[in-house]
Amino acid sequence: MIAAVPEDIGTAGALRAISHYLTAKDILAVSGDLVSDVSPGAVAATHRRHDAVVTATLCSVPISGSSELGSSGGKDKTKKPGRYNIIGLDPRKQFLVHIATEVEKDTRLQKHLLHAVGQMEIRSDLMDAHMYAFKRSVLQEVLDRKDTFQSLKQDVVPYLVQSQLKSQAVLSGIPQAEEDGNKKVSFPNNQVMVSQILANASTPSFHELYSMDPDGFAQTRKTHKCCAYIASSSSYCVRLNSIQAFMDINRDVTGEADHLLSDNVIGPSPKLGTKTTVGPHCMLGEGSEMGDKCQVKRSVIGRHCRIGSHVKVVNSVVMNHVTIGDGCIIQGSVICSNVQLQERVVLKDCQVGAGFVVTAGSEYKGESLARKEK
Repeated sequence: MIAAVPEDIGTAGALRAISHYLTAKDILAVSGDLVSDVSPGAVAATHRRHDAVVTATLCSVPISGSSELGSSGGKDKTKKPGRYNIIGLDPRKQFLVHIATEVEKDTRLQKHLLHAVGQMEIRSDLMDAHMYAFKRSVLQEVLDRKDTFQSLKQDVVPYLVQSQLKSQAVLSGIPQAEEDGNKKVSFPNNQVMVSQILANASTPSFHELYSMDPDGFAQTRKTHKCCAYIASSSSYCVRLNSIQAFMDINRDVTGEADHLLSDNVIGPSPKLGTKTTVGPHCMLGEGSEMGDKCQVKRSVIGRHCRIGSHVKVVNSVVMNHVTIGDGCIIQGSVICSNVQLQERVVLKDCQVGAGFVVTAGSEYKGESLARKEK
């Protein structure tokens, strides 16, 4: 079934709004902008095997940088992002013991985390894929008790990860950070730098330690588990949350990630005019036609497009039913469905909304063109 919720309530708010529909023991939450070949069944199997309250899917950060940051630039593939997602894993890389999003690379950790875990592997090369398996009863309890939580990534998952370590910190006799509203005030001498060597004694597993009941008596029950499913480095896992990511993904599915396409996406050979060339990593949709002396490089062209002669399309995405007149030059742009480009139009780094008409001889750079709402 499909349930509509308000747009501004976030991912946690969306689940809270439909919680009465959730009845299974475990649920899988997947962001709608995730493009991946990671098997949800494999994530669910890991979640159930460890009887976890949450299992987060982690994958390698794309070469162009974390797509979670939503950068629309992305032209410099070698430029590193200024902020990172810091992931802390246990030595066996099964449990998620620390998570901090969009922080400086050299950040601070509370010492009680290290005392509770024993050893922690710090990673900044992993991206939260926004695919989570939750134990439904625990998720619903958190959503009910924490009615201000709006984001699964920013609120719910960090809360579950932090709360699994509280009993271990109490056992170790380490003072914890005091809370002042939503701001945590920490003791300077109770911090360590991530960049320092983590030279702490190893424990078999922090989930095997004793925990304390509310009356302060030690018991041998296990704390809840927050697990990590780390996708293989060969997996394709990218979030489609920016214009640049949209263009990158469209090119990827014509090359290294072509297995993501179903068999019927690419139709029969389109009609090409004389001396028209289509380079590698391109896709031409069913029923599209091109005139003479055209060039298409590293671009995707949708279905039933009509492209005139002497047209050049480079690093662009052209959707369905687009008409492109003679002599047009399109670079680094996204052209939505039913757009009409008249003769000799030049577009560079532009986005053209559905149904828009660009008049003959127009030149635009870095513009967003769309029809005005009536």
